[in-house]
Amino acid sequence: MTPRTPSGRRTPAYAAAARADRSRTFPPLPVRAGAGGLFAASWWGSAWLDALETTALDSARLARGRTYARDGHVDTINVTPGRVIATVRGSRPRPYSAEIRLRTLSDQEWDTLLDAIAAEPAQLTALLAKKLPSALADSEVRLLPGPGDLVPRCSCPDNGRPCKHAAALCFQVARLLDADPFVLLLMRGRGERELLDELSRRNTALTAREARAHTRPDTAPAPGGPGTGGLAPTAAGERDAADTAPRATPHQDAAAPEATGPGVLARAALADRPRPPLPPPMPLPAQPGRPPALPDGDGLPFDPDTLTFLAADAADRAHACLSATAPAHPGGARPARRSPFPDLPPWEDAVRLAATAHPTAGLTSATRALYRDLAAATGRAPTDVARSVAAWRQGGPEGLTLLDTTWNPPAGDFDRARSALLAADLPALRPRHNHLTDPERGIQLRFGHDNRWYPYEAEPGTDDWWPTGPADPDPVGALTTLLAR
Repeated sequence: MTPRTPSGRRTPAYAAAARADRSRTFPPLPVRAGAGGLFAASWWGSAWLDALETTALDSARLARGRTYARDGHVDTINVTPGRVIATVRGSRPRPYSAEIRLRTLSDQEWDTLLDAIAAEPAQLTALLAKKLPSALADSEVRLLPGPGDLVPRCSCPDNGRPCKHAAALCFQVARLLDADPFVLLLMRGRGERELLDELSRRNTALTAREARAHTRPDTAPAPGGPGTGGLAPTAAGERDAADTAPRATPHQDAAAPEATGPGVLARAALADRPRPPLPPPMPLPAQPGRPPALPDGDGLPFDPDTLTFLAADAADRAHACLSATAPAHPGGARPARRSPFPDLPPWEDAVRLAATAHPTAGLTSATRALYRDLAAATGRAPTDVARSVAAWRQGGPEGLTLLDTTWNPPAGDFDRARSALLAADLPALRPRHNHLTDPERGIQLRFGHDNRWYPYEAEPGTDDWWPTGPADPDPVGALTTLLAR
């Protein structure tokens, strides 16, 4: 039942649910294997593409759009009434915002369409099975787009109609329609839950009308005389008998379920009963996912790069938390639950964000801009930010600590490291604090509190040391890797 206020208006909760029902977001579709064959698997998906191809002015752009779609260049797709939008990655670092518009149906057209579905239960059955009945598509109200109905738009400089980015979005929408024709109905203006609720009301009203039409005349109550107040004599007698008959107590009513109407008693529906176990959790992916890059936008209350940056960090945190709480192996003991990200000072957390959101070591225009922003916000030089990010990638908090501080390790592993290096016929390194250095070659190993060796390098004869390569518990392995660079 649709919740309404006493005045008959729909409640705010219903309005919010309707708004949510009229917006669907689909994650990026997987890369489509194979280069040939039809792109759409259903006849209605092919009809969607026919509407695109019959009005396209350049078949070469369509071919490039098909390649973009097949290779996974289309990111998250959002479908709302009259509009499909997605970001499409092209040859430039910043993706483009592609959009397809389609006219929504009027209220009168929806009434005609819903009446046709309610009158033919087979059509609703087909829709629930995620199939579009051909009789419904060919009805008085045209659901599928025809030539010129699809209006493409894109933020790229190409003036083609459509450009390859909008064409790629159209091809991916055909795959969405293959899986669920309710996507087409949403583009025409109504959400799936909204449609099913309305069809349920229409089916109920249709059933009630058919029941009244088939009611036999002899089942109507016979009118009584004026002295009985409109009741037949037999009805009056039955009423008197009912008034004098002993009434059942509430306990007796509860003990006689056969006297109740159709349905299930509440206590039976809520009673405890064996339930199947929950399904096992899905396997944890090897790496956290990357959020789609957002296009530039004017007048937005946020920076798209910052939002992408924070979304990537949220994915990294979630993946690390799940990794920390997962058992070591099937049937193994679950480790202690603790956050993989302890509380950090603002500077260290800024370095962590930069290192994890951009996990590659290469300097790109995006990472340079990020380092400049962090430097301005923290009062440091961009070079210091880049060096700190490299140290965090090398060893996390311990790597960042070793970048600026020294300590005096106790006798043991640090002292034995020089002998191990000489035995391996590696260069002799000069000890100082927790550092082993050869300034003439510009190589250095730093011993951490975690008993790992952190390789550094610098230009020979300078003191400008940079973290280089991963940390290694074996000094021979760390120095061998450093010398091989």
